[in-house]
Amino acid sequence: MTQRSGIGYFGQGFDLITTKGLKRFVFIPLMINLVLFSAAFYFLLGEIQAGVDYLIGFIPDWLGWLKTSITFLIWPLAVISILLSFALMFGTLANWIAAPFNGLLAEKVERHLTGKSLGDDGLMAIIKDIPRTIGREVTKLVYYLPRAIGFLLLFFFLPVIGQVLWFLFGAWMMAIQYCDYPFDNHKVPFSVMRHKLGERKGLSYSFGIAVNVMAMIPIVNFLVMPVAICGATAMWVNEYRDEVLSQR
Repeated sequence: MTQRSGIGYFGQGFDLITTKGLKRFVFIPLMINLVLFSAAFYFLLGEIQAGVDYLIGFIPDWLGWLKTSITFLIWPLAVISILLSFALMFGTLANWIAAPFNGLLAEKVERHLTGKSLGDDGLMAIIKDIPRTIGREVTKLVYYLPRAIGFLLLFFFLPVIGQVLWFLFGAWMMAIQYCDYPFDNHKVPFSVMRHKLGERKGLSYSFGIAVNVMAMIPIVNFLVMPVAICGATAMWVNEYRDEVLSQR
């Protein structure tokens, strides 16, 4: 396997989700993502409309041209802000629900790429691993929450710079979220996984940025979870696997 950029690995994920033998393991993460993002987007569009109507209500009727202008200005800004703010949050929720199946998909992708089995197959293996995978998601949440609160405050109170910092934080978290599945399949501690990703920040951030951008595109964002898992697993196999496993 040739070396790629983080964006290249994410792109490889699109090829992997259509690979014979892997498609059936893509289905459950894909459906979970589809349902959650559809519900979230429908809800948020309604909230944006209510907010716009509330603001427009303060403008006198004789300034109809101003109402129209403000509506056209506010809508795109509101949608972009909502997508930036909530793509990571709803993605986190979807990953919580789908965690055992995400780990299984990462395992099957690794077997496809290396020809080597991890030794955990079948429904009983998934059930057995649920407490561990949920515990790992809790660890990620504990890492995420205090940082998310700080960056979210910057997002709302520091124009432009705050949005850029939130986007970069989201990219880092996306790299952590999806790369963690193949690392965790080998019982690599969360702190070690973070350290390894931090050693190659350019690779991690470029992968996370690709995930972040795609997560903000309606319809495409339904595919983000399985594509990112496949891409992150390819990155694990090619960039980290031999080094990490040789140190254990």
